[in-house]
Amino acid sequence: MRLTSILSGFWALVVATLMTGVAVAQDGLAGLETVGRPVSGGISFQSPGTDLARDQQALESMINYIIGAIVLLVMVLLLIVILRYNKRMNPTPSRFTHNTPVEIVWTLGPILVLVFIGAYSLQVLFKQQEIPEADLTIKVTGNQWYWSYEYPDQGFGFDSFLLARDELAAHGYNQDEYLLAADNPVVVPVNKIVVMQVTGADVIHSWAVPAFGVKQDAVPGRIAELWFRAEKEGIYFGQCSELCGKDHAFMPITVKVVSQEAYDKWLQDAKAEFAGLPQTVTVASND
Repeated sequence: MRLTSILSGFWALVVATLMTGVAVAQDGLAGLETVGRPVSGGISFQSPGTDLARDQQALESMINYIIGAIVLLVMVLLLIVILRYNKRMNPTPSRFTHNTPVEIVWTLGPILVLVFIGAYSLQVLFKQQEIPEADLTIKVTGNQWYWSYEYPDQGFGFDSFLLARDELAAHGYNQDEYLLAADNPVVVPVNKIVVMQVTGADVIHSWAVPAFGVKQDAVPGRIAELWFRAEKEGIYFGQCSELCGKDHAFMPITVKVVSQEAYDKWLQDAKAEFAGLPQTVTVASND
């Protein structure tokens, strides 16, 4: 009897595993790791998902080291002054009006530090602003209060809204991902250059994904561009980062980075689902 129960349980486990495998294969998006999600109690950056984000974080770390060294130097100098030149240690103070070597050092020193920081940061800035040739172009429009996406080369577009708490589980999200998960995520292939053309339909919004190191204001009547190349499959979250009205906090951005095979399958299904919808992105000028 016990052996029968064990065999029954084992068979049920096998069937459940096979069914799960079928579901994953059919969906093509299930089982993705949540990469760009804030961690409770975390104080650092999200794990970088692109080389842009990695460069930004390296720049921030370098500047923090420089600032720390400057603060330590100033504190040591103050301590020396306090201990060496107090009234007890130096009852007869010197009287002078200037010290040319010291003035040269405290003038040239900050200049050299700023030139070094500027030279490094300009490389990071130019890398962000010089848009490469795209493998995939997506237009995104900020609306009060949701996002509209268009895949112009594929001829379809869709709107992306915040998922309510009771809808999260049905879409495979956890309850602590409320305000981060959207019903229709942006889907892109891994290791491909994605160019986002960003605009606004009503007021200024801002499309931002911290793990990608990208943030671009969506200004009505204008098109701005950003780019990224996601290096790892997973689910990445962002939010509107420009105060745009009462529901500003309810404009999540969800990006799913998948394999090329999964992307091709999603693209086929998305064309069937969204191709009949009207295109939502209309921008008259880029001037």
